[in-house]
Amino acid sequence: MAKRDYYEILGVSKSATADEIKKAYRKVAMQFHPDRNPGDKASEEKFKEAAEAYEVLSDQDKRAQYDRFGHAGLSGNGGGFGGGNMNMDDIFSQFGDIFGDDIFGSFFGGGGGRARSGGRTRGTRGSNLRIKLKMSYEEIAKGATKTVKVKKYVSCNTCHGSGAKDKGSVQNCSTCGGSGQVRKVTNTFLGQMQTVSTCPACNGEGTTITSKCTSCKGEGRVYAEETVSIDIPAGVQEGMQLSLSGKGNAGERGGSPGDLIVVIEEESHSQLQREGLNVVYDLHISFPDAVFGTNLEVPTIEGKAKIKIPAGTHSGKIFRLKGKGFPAINSYERGDQLIHINVWTPQHLNAEEKSMMEKMQHSQNFQPKPEKNEKSFFDKVREMFG
Repeated sequence: MAKRDYYEILGVSKSATADEIKKAYRKVAMQFHPDRNPGDKASEEKFKEAAEAYEVLSDQDKRAQYDRFGHAGLSGNGGGFGGGNMNMDDIFSQFGDIFGDDIFGSFFGGGGGRARSGGRTRGTRGSNLRIKLKMSYEEIAKGATKTVKVKKYVSCNTCHGSGAKDKGSVQNCSTCGGSGQVRKVTNTFLGQMQTVSTCPACNGEGTTITSKCTSCKGEGRVYAEETVSIDIPAGVQEGMQLSLSGKGNAGERGGSPGDLIVVIEEESHSQLQREGLNVVYDLHISFPDAVFGTNLEVPTIEGKAKIKIPAGTHSGKIFRLKGKGFPAINSYERGDQLIHINVWTPQHLNAEEKSMMEKMQHSQNFQPKPEKNEKSFFDKVREMFG
């Protein structure tokens, strides 16, 4: 099923400011919040949908990609970027603070942390990583799967991300009793108002560690190298960014991982140049070939192609090979290959060649003539001034 437009989901225009997008997300998220709609699967899906829309539109780079290419521009690693793979834990760990300064936030999991199990949140979300990935013209034309080695924080194998030496080293927080939240009752003119906030002692985790893991020093993660496979769709361009959800730095003490942002770099081609979806090739031909015509092979991003140079071809003539350019990432459109003809002028002539050229110089057949139906410069001047 086709995804809905992100701006439509949040009810904002494409020119909406970051503040307007944030306010719109709060409104939609509060409406479909799971705590307000217990057991309502439809509301839960709309809540996730709104979080996905906000994740993209609140990020300047992702929003620019979405505005330019739509959902297709947010594809990568087989599933997409944006919030397509987000679960409820990810949403509350990333965007829980959205509800914190609203009075309803105290009743719906606000204050920077929403209940995972009994009100707890696990660890701190990992940061995003950004890498550059070089692509050849041939890879861009067909799409490619690239395998790269990324140095980053990964989950500790010794403690499995908990940060504790053993199970006995994890105890319920004495401040919040393991709930991850502390409640406060305030007397107001409307009566008593109960607010809920993240426990400051355990940062919402509900547990404390008495003995830290010796491998990760209690962080639940270590710095290492990981091999990541990246599926690049055909038609990407220089500077385009793809986001792989969950492939960034591992979070602390079991927190959700960040994303891996992949920035595309185009490798220059030895013979071809890119102009949007089109490919440009400068073809140099000899003077006799321009006069008599010839058949030649030219390079393309898909291999060699044969072209016919008609007799009497002028320097500056452009031939077009339909569909031999780059594909568009978000449609079936495909560019062409443009072949610019350059007639080579010899630099050094022997006596015989020079004599032949001097004879041609005085021949009327070798004097420049306007194309058929093309008016001369003087004709155009006469028209302008009567």
